[in-house]
Amino acid sequence: MPRLFAGLEIPPDIGRSLSDLRGGLPGARWIDPENYHVTLRFIGDIDGLAANEIALTLFRVNRRPFDVTVQGLSSFGGKKPRAVVASVVPCRPLMELQAELERLMQRMGLDPEGRKFTPHVTLARLRDASNRDVADYLSVRGYFPSRVFTASRFVLFSSRSSVGGGPYVVEDSYALSA
Repeated sequence: MPRLFAGLEIPPDIGRSLSDLRGGLPGARWIDPENYHVTLRFIGDIDGLAANEIALTLFRVNRRPFDVTVQGLSSFGGKKPRAVVASVVPCRPLMELQAELERLMQRMGLDPEGRKFTPHVTLARLRDASNRDVADYLSVRGYFPSRVFTASRFVLFSSRSSVGGGPYVVEDSYALSA
């Protein structure tokens, strides 16, 4: 049973820049740069028939390419930080693409996504990292100059269940070329 999600790939040059920020944070499990992505819609563990149906449904998306801006670092989790992320500016085309994917998945019978969409690239998952350690890390490495790339496609990724951070496999890709 594959675990699926739709997302945007991060170009290798931006991935290399982000990977330079690795290290110096106790309790961090750093994501390999080839697994950096922006999750648009987590789908979850799906049987083979449903996975094929989802893959075919995503071909209905008819959108234009758009620019994506990766800008700055932050953390998720508040008082108990759980991830260090590179922020992605929530531009209109990105938000509309995500909303369309959400609608399509709900029409297929999937539950609505439980969290508000906050576009980001996860750099590290945190275990037992203190607020102080994360704040110190971000004060030293938190400046990440804006990097822009053009999203010309989104992809359907699969991953092994219960192992966050990859490896991820591109199962199918969907051109943005309306």
